Amino acid sequence: MRGLLCWPLATLLLLLQPWETQQQPAGPKCHTGPLDLVFVIDSSRSVRPFEFETMRQFLVGLLRSLDVGLNATRVGVIQYSSQVQSVFPLGAFSRREDMERAIRALVPLAQGTMTGLAIQYAMNVAFSEAEGARPPKERVPRVAVIVTDGRPQDRVAEVAAQARARGIEIYAVGVQRADVGSLRAMASPPLDEHVFLVESFDLIREFGLQFQGRLCAIDLCAEGTHGCDHHCVSSPGSYFCRCRAGFVLQEDQRSCRAINHCGFGNHSCEHECVSTLGGPRCRCREGHVLLPDGRTCQVRDLCNGVDHGCEFQCVSEGLSYRCLCPEGRRLQADGKSCLRCREGHVDLVLLVDGSKSVRPQNFELVKRFVNQIVDFLDVSPEGTRIGLVQFSSRVRTEFPLGRYGTAAEVKQAVLAVEYMERGTMTGLALRHMVEHSFSEAQGARPRALNVPRVGLVFTDGRSQDDISVWAARAKEEGIVMYAVGVGKAVEEELREIASEPAELHVSYSPDFSTMTHLLENLKGSICPEEGISAGTELRSLCECESLVEFQGRTLGALESLTQNLAQLTARLEDLENQLANKK
Repeated sequence: MRGLLCWPLATLLLLLQPWETQQQPAGPKCHTGPLDLVFVIDSSRSVRPFEFETMRQFLVGLLRSLDVGLNATRVGVIQYSSQVQSVFPLGAFSRREDMERAIRALVPLAQGTMTGLAIQYAMNVAFSEAEGARPPKERVPRVAVIVTDGRPQDRVAEVAAQARARGIEIYAVGVQRADVGSLRAMASPPLDEHVFLVESFDLIREFGLQFQGRLCAIDLCAEGTHGCDHHCVSSPGSYFCRCRAGFVLQEDQRSCRAINHCGFGNHSCEHECVSTLGGPRCRCREGHVLLPDGRTCQVRDLCNGVDHGCEFQCVSEGLSYRCLCPEGRRLQADGKSCLRCREGHVDLVLLVDGSKSVRPQNFELVKRFVNQIVDFLDVSPEGTRIGLVQFSSRVRTEFPLGRYGTAAEVKQAVLAVEYMERGTMTGLALRHMVEHSFSEAQGARPRALNVPRVGLVFTDGRSQDDISVWAARAKEEGIVMYAVGVGKAVEEELREIASEPAELHVSYSPDFSTMTHLLENLKGSICPEEGISAGTELRSLCECESLVEFQGRTLGALESLTQNLAQLTARLEDLENQLANKK
C-alpha cells in the first residue's frame, strides 16, 4: 500500500480545536483513486467520556480531509466493546455531512474490550460487498484503522493475520494505556509505519500527522533546512517532522524524545519495568525468573533441575518441591500422579448449537470437542451419565441420559449426530433441558440420590428468543450451568446462562479451531467431587466423605423431627376438640 494513500490531512494540525471551529484545507484535494476505509473504534468502559469526545472530533476532522464519494474514498465506522456495532457501513453514505451526523450521534458501548472480535467483524462483515466494499477484482485498497486504549480481552494475532492475508492493510493506533505487544500483533508490516502510540487522546492528532508521510507532495525536505531531529516528511506545500518508532515529537515539532512506556503506570510488572523502543519490558530481580505472562516473577524453579515426575505441575519451594494437580483432581499417595475422579457421579446434559451460523465444518469440530470432554469422564450407569441435545429453530434430543453406559458408545453416537442448521432458539433449548432432559424418564437419577446435575450450553451467537426465564429456572432446579461461547457469542447471554461465579462457569474462544484450550478449564470444573448412587457408600478420594454423610444424617434427623411434630400437633388439636365437646 506504500504510496497509495494520498490524503490531504493538513487540517489535522487543528484537531486540538473543537471540530466546529476547524477550517477546510486550502487548495485542491490530492486524488489517488478509490479506497475502502473502515475505522474500528474502541468504546469500552475504560475510554472516559471526554476522551471519547476527543476521538469523535478526530474522526470528524479526518473526514473533512478525505475525498469522500462512492467512486472515491468510501468510509465505514464500527465501534466495539464486549460486542461489535456498525455505526455506518462503507456503502451507507456518499456525503461527508451524513457521515459527520452519524458520528456525532454515536453513543459508546462502555463494556469490555473484545478487539479480536471487532477485527473478525471488520474482515467478515464490514469489508464485504454486501456492506458496500468494492469487489476484489477492482483491486481497490482496503484499509482498517484500529484505535484502542487498552489490552484486548481476547486473542488478536490469529484473526489479524487472517485479515492481512485477505488484503486488508491494518493500522493500529494505541492511546495511553494501550498494550504495545497487541498493537504490533495487529498491524501490517512494516510495523514502524503501521503502529502508532500516543500518550493521551488529546495527542491523537499525531497519528494523523504521521499519515502525511503517505501524501503525494513536493519534497520540501530535500532542501535540508527542516531541522527535524529524526525524519522529515513532505506534505502538500509543506512538511512535518516525524520521530522513529519508540520516540514522540516534542512541542517544537522538530526534536524527539524517547517514550517512557513505564511511565503510563499500566505495565503490571511485579518487580521492575524497563522502557525500550519496542515498548515496556518487565525484568525480575536477581535470583528470580520472568514467567511466560511476561509480568510476574518467580524464584528460580528447582523443578527444572531435577526429574520430579509430577504428572501435572511441579512447584519449587525453597530447597524442595511438591506436585500439584488441576482443579477437580487430587494428588495420589505417591505424591506425583493425579486421580482422575473416575469414581465420581454426575448427570451431564450437553446443549449443542446447530444453527446455520455454525456451518458444517465447524459443527464437526464441535463434535470432536464434545468427545474430548467425554474422554475425561467416568461414563457408566453408576458413574457419569451423558445426554446430548441439539438446537436450532427447534430442539432435538440426540440421545438421553440413560441410553449409553460406556464412553465408546457415547462418542460413537456423538459422531453420528447430523447438523440441523436454521435459527438459534437457546431459550427453547433451556426449557427442553429443564422439563425433559433431567427427568427420570430420560435417565436422570432421582433427586434423593443427590447426584449432581450439570448442563453445558455450547453456542456461537445471540439467541433469537428470550433465555432469562429458563436460564434462571435451570439454576433454581439445582442444575449447575456452564456456558461455552465461540465467535459471535454474546458475553451477557453467556453470563446469564451460567452459574455463579461466571469466571468459573463461562468460557469463550474467538473461533472454532482454537477452542480446545477451553478443555482444561472444563476438566477442573465438571469433574464431580460428590455424589451418591443406590447402595453405594462414598469412600472415593474424589468424593466428599464426611460432609456428605453428615449432611445426609442431619437432613434425615430433621425430617423425622418434622414428622413427629406434625403428629403431636394433630393429637393436641384432637384433645382440644374433645374438651370443647364436653363443655
